[in-house]
Amino acid sequence: MNIHAAPLEKEVTRRTNISLSNFLQNVCVSIAQKNFIFLTQPATQALLNVSGSDWKAFQDSWNNLEQDMYMKDGGTYRYRRHATYSVEPYGAPRLEPKQPHFQTLDYNPLNGGVARHFAHIEEGTLSNPAFLSTLGLCATLFASMAPFYAWHIEVHQFRIEAQPQGASPTPEGIHRDGVDFVFMMLINRVNVLQGSTRIFDLRREPLGEFTLTHPMEAAIVNDHHVMHGVTPILPETEDKPGYRDVLVITFRKK
Repeated sequence: MNIHAAPLEKEVTRRTNISLSNFLQNVCVSIAQKNFIFLTQPATQALLNVSGSDWKAFQDSWNNLEQDMYMKDGGTYRYRRHATYSVEPYGAPRLEPKQPHFQTLDYNPLNGGVARHFAHIEEGTLSNPAFLSTLGLCATLFASMAPFYAWHIEVHQFRIEAQPQGASPTPEGIHRDGVDFVFMMLINRVNVLQGSTRIFDLRREPLGEFTLTHPMEAAIVNDHHVMHGVTPILPETEDKPGYRDVLVITFRKK
């Protein structure tokens, strides 16, 4: 029996926690200074610390989304599910009863102005450790940015199917969501070209551009100070299905 194993394991855990805590602080500082940040796959993976099997089950849940029937451009390329949470200062996120998603036309000139009732996120997805870890990460980050607020949280599963003429993950164009913070994480990307995430200031001057290419890559924006949009996606091979799956979590102060 290795009598040093337990103390060594505790020390590794302690150092890892310190390292992650420092990294989380750096993420908050970057958002405060630049109003957005891009997280690489290894960075997000370290923060979430989920098993491969849990992540695979989380990815697979995107195969059960329902078509978005509110697309005023007539598009049939978007699928989604939705859920609402709340969290009190220093508390844990709590699932709220099913409710519609609403944006004013100021924030969403294409599909805003109406209460949109989407299929609820499936129970197995909401209890998946990969989702719970992601939601917990957001709660930790945004509570650190504004620790004394209660939050209204909305969770969106999106699938955009690639089309030869192009299909936009943000059909409303360059926009703000009308919240405080937006977390966007790539879940899967299959047979897809393009789809660059672009960040702009409120005068629509470009601040940054990157393409979420690998699962778990993520972007976080301060919705008060920057706008964002995603360029249309195309199928890499036209005779095969292509799609871009993304998780979006928004936090709005109550």
